[in-house]
Amino acid sequence: MQWFWNWIGRSQEEIEQARRDWMEGTRFGEVKGYDGDPLPAPELPPTSLKPRGRIRWPAETTDHSVLGG
Repeated sequence: MQWFWNWIGRSQEEIEQARRDWMEGTRFGEVKGYDGDPLPAPELPPTSLKPRGRIRWPAETTDHSVLGG
């Protein structure tokens, strides 16, 4: 999985498509009670997005503070 801004996708192409859909207003609903224009999406970085591996904790690990929790 890859994550960028508000989107999660299985590939760079899915993230790029989500950005296009956001900018075109074709896929995501509107926020009720918000009167302004949609926020513009940030540009994608000039490099390829790389999926991050899943963090696997040893069974006895209980300190997950590195995740902020």
